[in-house]
Amino acid sequence: MSATSSAGVDSWISTFCSLMGHEYFAEVSEDFIEDDFNLTGLQAQVPMYKEALEMILDVEPSETGSELSEEEEEEEEQDEEEDEGLLGEELDQPAEGAAEGNGAVANRRRGRSSSDTSVIESSAELLYGLIHARYITSRPGIQQMMEKYEMAHFGYCPRVYCHGTKVLPVGRTDTPGQETVKLFCPSCLDIYTPPNSRFQAVDGAFFGTTFPGLFLMTFPDLDIAPAKKRSRDNGVTNEREETESVLSPNEAAAQQQLGAASRSSSLTLPSAPPIPGVNTQSAKDERRAAEAAALAALPPQPASINGVATQNLAPGLGRGKIYEPKIYGFRVSERAKGGPRMRWLRSKPLDINELDEARLYHEKYGGNVDGDPDEEADEEEGDEEDEEEQEHDGDQIMQSADKATSTKRKSKNARSSRGGAAVAAGGG
Repeated sequence: MSATSSAGVDSWISTFCSLMGHEYFAEVSEDFIEDDFNLTGLQAQVPMYKEALEMILDVEPSETGSELSEEEEEEEEQDEEEDEGLLGEELDQPAEGAAEGNGAVANRRRGRSSSDTSVIESSAELLYGLIHARYITSRPGIQQMMEKYEMAHFGYCPRVYCHGTKVLPVGRTDTPGQETVKLFCPSCLDIYTPPNSRFQAVDGAFFGTTFPGLFLMTFPDLDIAPAKKRSRDNGVTNEREETESVLSPNEAAAQQQLGAASRSSSLTLPSAPPIPGVNTQSAKDERRAAEAAALAALPPQPASINGVATQNLAPGLGRGKIYEPKIYGFRVSERAKGGPRMRWLRSKPLDINELDEARLYHEKYGGNVDGDPDEEADEEEGDEEDEEEQEHDGDQIMQSADKATSTKRKSKNARSSRGGAAVAAGGG
């Protein structure tokens, strides 16, 4: 490849990203690739690393490689001439033998160069994918992925209750060759297989496991829910708006016409007889009142948890957003063989404070969120120990003082008793 490409010829990176099935890739800047720090540890994972890196950067092969190839060609020619001399065929048919020898050497050169090129191309794709996984976690790379996310290059979540939330590419492992790329939905926190089969050949390690979480932490003010599905203050959603947002314009218009027809028919047809003892409207009102009371009784909610904004923490999960299978309007029993399973994956506590497990743990066992010991608690414990030591020392001093005074009193009493005995003896 030439070192400098003309204006009409695209670089290897742009050509690679424009291939079918590579729409998820971002174009890594050459400055990022030329920094050796960003390529640490990749040389051991990629065969023919140097040649692959030169192909990615559109750099001509090194002179040492060309010199070695020329020396190898000369050695092959010498070997061919020696073989022909041993056989002695060059004396009888010198022209034919030379032509056959030159053709064999040319075929070997052509075969070796084509095989080397295919290996270098596959190595270049592997190397670029591993570099890409590191690039999209850097500041310029994640900004480039943000632009692709806003233009919905990665697609939408297929789940109904996510209401068309945009998804992000993710890999289930950082080891290449294990699994293909998946799509992560920040609304339901689930991963899906891309709907188009052309993405089934893209390695998931080229995007890594870190990108979606880091993306949401980098843009905490990003509203991942669609405009019509953003959370309301009272927590109650409009079912008609939800249906219209999921359907296309033609389907929405057809549904409106169908609703108008059903309303007109309901004016002419007799209404269904009410069921005695059951008031559906009062039951709905009671349910809504209970939900409003539960929301009002909640403690203050945190603004973010682990760097992720609270409004972006699984908005498609929780009460009212779990699918309930029904047959002709009747719910399927949870104990039935075809009933709902794994509903806990879609559950979400009403109080977001329950998800802040790090804070709850440190409130119970001490320390702070960073894992360091609580300095204030240690200082308080140290002060208490110092006070106890001072009190203990004071008690010992007081006890020694009391002992000294008691011994003095005893000595005085002994002296006085001796003096009295002497006076009594003299008077007698």
